[in-house]
Amino acid sequence: MATKDESAAATSTGRLFTREELAKHSEYSGNTWIIIHNNVYDVTPFLMEHPGGEEVLLEQNGRDATEPFEDIGHSTDARQMMDKYKMGELVEADRTKDNSKERKDWSGKNSEDSSRYDLLPIFLLRYFRNLTLTVL
Repeated sequence: MATKDESAAATSTGRLFTREELAKHSEYSGNTWIIIHNNVYDVTPFLMEHPGGEEVLLEQNGRDATEPFEDIGHSTDARQMMDKYKMGELVEADRTKDNSKERKDWSGKNSEDSSRYDLLPIFLLRYFRNLTLTVL
């Protein structure tokens, strides 16, 4: 849990959270909070609009969704859209090394990377595997 000082601390982007707080919140709340690059987002209002389906976000509720987020390769527009859902950041002790410099450029401007859909089969495989497990 964050200390009183850390929880109440205001950052330029909201409040500070611990991973434990997010995990507990996901168990007892109807809201969907996720972590992406050490930032905490309340994506509840976006569930029905998410192009990949709400299940993708619900599966990550209370967790660090950085890897799945980057694996899919979200567009610049999607990344900018995230700003309105940001509620805060992780406390310093719970942060992971941010590999933002290693993020893939999905803008299509990079001539070395001719296809922005390389990871689509991986996404579809994960989606249908999860769908099958849910149905069974």
